[in-house]
Amino acid sequence: MTQPLVRTAPPAPAHPARRARARARRLLRGVAVLSCAPYLCLKVAWIAGSRIGIPEGSSLLEHRGTVAVMNAVTVLMDAAVIVLALLLTRPWGRRVPAWLLAVPVWVATGLLAPIMTGFPIQLLVDVLGGASTGSGPDEPFLDAWVFGVVYTGFIVQGLSLGALFVLYARDRWGGLWRGLVWELPVGLVGGAQRLAACAAALVAVPPFALHLLWACGGTSWLSAGLADDASSGFRVVEATSTGFLAVAVAGGALLAFRRGPVLPVAVPLALAWVGSAATACWGGWMTLSSLTGVADAADRPTPVMHLTYSAQMIVGILVASVCAYFLAERSALPAKRPA
Repeated sequence: MTQPLVRTAPPAPAHPARRARARARRLLRGVAVLSCAPYLCLKVAWIAGSRIGIPEGSSLLEHRGTVAVMNAVTVLMDAAVIVLALLLTRPWGRRVPAWLLAVPVWVATGLLAPIMTGFPIQLLVDVLGGASTGSGPDEPFLDAWVFGVVYTGFIVQGLSLGALFVLYARDRWGGLWRGLVWELPVGLVGGAQRLAACAAALVAVPPFALHLLWACGGTSWLSAGLADDASSGFRVVEATSTGFLAVAVAGGALLAFRRGPVLPVAVPLALAWVGSAATACWGGWMTLSSLTGVADAADRPTPVMHLTYSAQMIVGILVASVCAYFLAERSALPAKRPA
């Protein structure tokens, strides 16, 4: 006895908009992965003993063991960008717990955002004739082309990874930042949010004042090496740190106190996310860099500089906690989300 033939309907074609988003994700993923190649190749070459891009007399040649360890750590950090690019674009990435994705993306934001902001500003300053004394030819560090290649790669990484995360977050958690600020209810954790935002604002005052002082050319409480040889690049970094501190505090206050009634919720959330990440992670990176061993005592950070970096980390963590409170509150109250 023969079985009747069952005709199955052909699969419905994918919606054009969905196909376009899928193509955009694949393109962004490819760009993110390729942008890691220059940095990874340089770091692997240095670990293997190559001196490409490292001039004679560079301080990188004085502590080979410490430098090799730091290079290995940064290789792993940059390789994590490739993992994140895959996670944000593959189906299995939707099953990753929220915190396991948010933490590395927050750290990546904090390390890349200051470079994405500061490096173009530094290029503009150089074009306009800003003084850039740097370490000078007597104390070479890296060939100039290395900074251009590496920082350009970082900027491309930040743009592509950021776009991928926005697309991913919109699909998975888009309802958490819809509506306007004035529509947000003040839940049970509202008091904790306001306390964290106020503490962040108070702790931010000393590092903000010091970074602003150093950005304007002041040298008080700087190490002797930086005070004698502060370049325009150093002042741009300090100005960038000042800006991210202000952004972090403003974003945290807007979320905690529900100010700015006509603002979309996404605006203060983005300010708090980027500002807290850049403030905390860059302060942590500067602290870690200062602990790897500086040969010249004049270049070692002063106690005030260490306290400044520590205060930055505290501010960033406090504002990040405001973000966490906010997102947890909205996700727990789906019925009260704005349409």
